[in-house]
Amino acid sequence: MKKILVLLFMAVMTLGANAQFEKGTHYAGASLSGFGIGFTKGNFMLGIAGEYGYFIADGWMMGGSVGYMHNGGANSLQIKPAFRYSFKSNGLNLGCGVQFEHAGTNQNFIQLSPQVGYTFYLNNKVSVEAALYADFGLNDFKNGTNAGLKIGFGLYK
Repeated sequence: MKKILVLLFMAVMTLGANAQFEKGTHYAGASLSGFGIGFTKGNFMLGIAGEYGYFIADGWMMGGSVGYMHNGGANSLQIKPAFRYSFKSNGLNLGCGVQFEHAGTNQNFIQLSPQVGYTFYLNNKVSVEAALYADFGLNDFKNGTNAGLKIGFGLYK
């Protein structure tokens, strides 16, 4: 049994080595987000987002996302330009962006959005991705700050 687990682990690590992080690679992804915590709201959060990115240098992706978030009784739209650095050796990635969230007629938030994620490659073009993120409200910290988990998939070309 130990041998089978070691072989499976080695196979997974080999898949990760086929990552497409070279300059000129395009990325498209979709994710479910939220599953999280509103620091002051305490409401159930669930969202969906689409992402696009372009590797401007090896490991460095510049891109953005557009999303929809349901937070308790409120709904919001989110737009975020961001950078992400992906470590080719282990699948970890670090990202940061500035997000604009329109949460109602009188609620607009500007948020600093760092994230730490992991990318698991199914092959050299398709990945499953998970990340922990925080959205820190810059113009209204109390109402515009949230944290959560996002899970999705990505396509590299």
